[in-house]
Amino acid sequence: MTNARRWAVVVLICLVAPLGSALGAEGMWMPMQIPELAEDLKGLGFEGDPMAFADLTGQPMGAVVSLGGCTASFVSPEGLIATNYHCVSRSLQYNSTPESNLTKDGFLARSRKEELSNGPGSRVWVADSIVDVTDRVLEGLDGDVPDREYRDRIDQRNKELTAECETDGYRCRVSSFFEGMKYFQMRYLEIKDVRLVYAPAAGIGEYGGETDNFRWPRHTGDFSFYRAYVGPDGKAADYNEENVPYRPEHWLKVSAEGGNPGELVMVVGYPGRTSRHGTYDQVRDSVEYSIPRRIRSSEEQAAILYALGEESEELSIKVGRRIGGLENGLTYNRGILNGMKKGGTLAARRVQEQNMIRWIEADPVRREEYGEVLPRIGRILEAARETRERDGALNGLFRGSSLLNSADTSYRLSQERGKPDMERERGYQERDWERMKQGEMRSQRSLDVRVDRALFQRAILEAAGLEPGQRIVALDHVVGFKAGMDRDKAAGLVEKFLDGYYKKTKLADLDRRLALMEMATAEIEAIGDPAVSLAVALFPLMDEIEENRKTRAGALAKLRPLYMEALLEMGGGKVYPDANGSLRVSYGLVHGTPAADGVYYTPQTTLAGLMVKHTGEGEFNVPPAQLEAVKTLRAGGQTRYTDEDLGDVPVNFLAELDTTGGNSGSAVLNARGELCGLLFDGTFESMAADYLFDPRTTRSIVVDSRYMLWVMTEVDEAGHLVEEMEIAPAAAK
Repeated sequence: MTNARRWAVVVLICLVAPLGSALGAEGMWMPMQIPELAEDLKGLGFEGDPMAFADLTGQPMGAVVSLGGCTASFVSPEGLIATNYHCVSRSLQYNSTPESNLTKDGFLARSRKEELSNGPGSRVWVADSIVDVTDRVLEGLDGDVPDREYRDRIDQRNKELTAECETDGYRCRVSSFFEGMKYFQMRYLEIKDVRLVYAPAAGIGEYGGETDNFRWPRHTGDFSFYRAYVGPDGKAADYNEENVPYRPEHWLKVSAEGGNPGELVMVVGYPGRTSRHGTYDQVRDSVEYSIPRRIRSSEEQAAILYALGEESEELSIKVGRRIGGLENGLTYNRGILNGMKKGGTLAARRVQEQNMIRWIEADPVRREEYGEVLPRIGRILEAARETRERDGALNGLFRGSSLLNSADTSYRLSQERGKPDMERERGYQERDWERMKQGEMRSQRSLDVRVDRALFQRAILEAAGLEPGQRIVALDHVVGFKAGMDRDKAAGLVEKFLDGYYKKTKLADLDRRLALMEMATAEIEAIGDPAVSLAVALFPLMDEIEENRKTRAGALAKLRPLYMEALLEMGGGKVYPDANGSLRVSYGLVHGTPAADGVYYTPQTTLAGLMVKHTGEGEFNVPPAQLEAVKTLRAGGQTRYTDEDLGDVPVNFLAELDTTGGNSGSAVLNARGELCGLLFDGTFESMAADYLFDPRTTRSIVVDSRYMLWVMTEVDEAGHLVEEMEIAPAAAK
C-alpha cells in the first residue's frame, strides 16, 4: 500500500467515524482532529469553537506548555505557570538544604526578586507549529530497502528536517504517528530561565503519599507555580538577574467554580507513551517480562534509598525525589499488571488479534498484503528475547552508577564529535551539547557517592547472576566473576572492586566530568580513571546492542505501518495515534466509577474527607496553617470556594479523561475553556488503559481549582498570585 493510500485510510475513517456519545471518553486526539469532533463536543456542552484547538498559537492551545515530562499552562500575562506539585519536585530538591528544606516546608516568593532559579537545564517549551512531513521522510522508501538502511534513511531525514526548522530560540523535532504511517515536524519556543514561585508544603502537595497514590478517594493539593523569564530584549536567555518575565500572547482564565458532576471537561497536555496499537506478543512481553522486571528492580532500589535516607537530613533530601519516582513507578506498573491479568486486558488483546488474523485470512488480497506482518513482527520480538537478560543487566549498570553513565556519555560524545553533525547520533549533535553539560551541573546537587555505590552494587550483583550464555564478559574480567560462582563469593569480589573504584575515581568532581566531555577519544582511553576504564571496556557490547536494535527498528518501521493499515481497514470507527509525547486533547465528563461489587465512588472529595484522614503523622499530616484555616471555616467562616451542593470546599474530582504519564500538570478546562483544575493522577484501575482503554473503569484525578485558590488565599497567604491571575466570572445558571 502506498503512503498516500495509507493516510487516505486514516482520513477516511476519521471522517466517517460515528461521532456523538458513541465516542465516550476515549481518545488522545491530535489538535488538528478536534474540529472533526465538533458534534460530539457540542452535544456534551462545549461552548467554544472546536476549530480553536487546531490553532497552536491561539487560545487555549497557545497557553499550554511542556516542561519535559510534565505539562503546564500560562495563567497570567506575566509568565506565571501552573503545574503539579510533583512536577516541581526537582526544583524543590535543587533549592533545598538541611537548614531550609523546601521539599518538606514548601516555598512562596512574595516578590519577583525572591523567585528561585530551577537550575541549569530547566526548560519551558511553547508549541509554535506542526507540519506534515510524511512525504519528505518516506520518499523513495519501500519494502525492498534493507532493514538497517530503511531505519538510517528515516533517521537522516529526520535530522535534516530538524536542522532546517531550528532557529535561534526555537527547538524542533520530528515524530511518527499512526505507527509510522505519518510523520509530523513540531516547532517549539524554548524558554531557558524558569523560576520557582510557589509550592505548598508537602503535607498539602503530596498529602496521602504512596498510600493514596493512584487511589480514590484522594485529597491531594498537587499544584505549584513557576514563572518563565526571558532576556530584556524578549528573547530566550539563560538565567540572569537582569531577565524579565516572559509575556505570553495567551493565558488561561482560572475558574472559581471547579469541576462538577456531569459537566464536560477537557485536558490539553503532552501524554508520554501508550501501546494501544501494539501486537499481542508485544503486550505479552511487557506483562510477562518487562513490567515484572521493572517492579523487582524498583523495589530493590527503593529499599536501598529508604535505608540511606534515614542516615541524615542531607541524604534524605538527595534521595527523596528518586524514591518518589520509584514508588510512583511501582504503583503504576502494579496497576498495569492488575488490569492486564485480573481485569482481562491481556486476554482481550489476544481476542482482538485472533479476530484480525481471521479477517486477513478470509480474503486473498488481504492475505497477500498483510498475511506475513504478524509472523514477521513475532520473529523480530523472538530475536530480541534471546539477549534481553544480558541487555537489561548492562543497562542497569549505567542506571546504577551516575559516574559510570557520565563516563560513557563523554566517551560516546568524543567519538561522535569527530563526525559531520548530520552523521552524529541524535542526542549527541551540536544542538545537544549545552544541555548535556547543564545536566551534569544540575545533577551535582543530588550526587552522593554513598548512593551511587549502593545502587551500583545492586546492579553489579544482578549482572553476576547471569546465565553462561548471557554474561557481560568485560564486567566479568574487571571484577573477576566466573560463571556459576556462588553469590557470597561474588559479593566479596564486588565489595573489593567497589572499594578501589570509588577510592580512585575523580568523577564525583563536577569540573572533572565537564573536562571529560571536551576530551578526544584517545585522551579518554588513556585517562586511567576506573569509571572511565569500565565505560570504555563496556562500550563494544553497548555498541553491538545498539546496532542490533537499529536493524530491528528498521524492520519494524516497515511492518508497523502495515499492521496499522490492517487495524484501520478492519475496525473503522475511532482513530487516534498512540501517545508519543506530542500535544494532545482529551475530553469527557466529571463522573464517578464503580469500585467493587455494590460500591460506587462519587466524583468529588472535600475538606471534610481530608480531615477524616488526618493522623498528624507521616503521609496524613495536615500542616498547622491548614488546620487553622479549616478550624476557622468550621467555626462559621466564609469562603467563596465552598460548593453549595457539597456544603464544603471541593478538593479533588474524577473525570472520564484519557490520559497517561506526561499529562501531569495539564490544565483541565471547563466548557468555556477556563482552567477548572490540574490533572495529576489516574486511578489504579486505569493503569492498563495504556494498552486497552476501558470506559467503565478509566478515570483521571484532578485537583479542583477551588481547592487551589482556597489554599493560596486562606492557608499560604499567596493572595498576590491569585490577584495576578484572571479569575473568570461565575457562569450564568
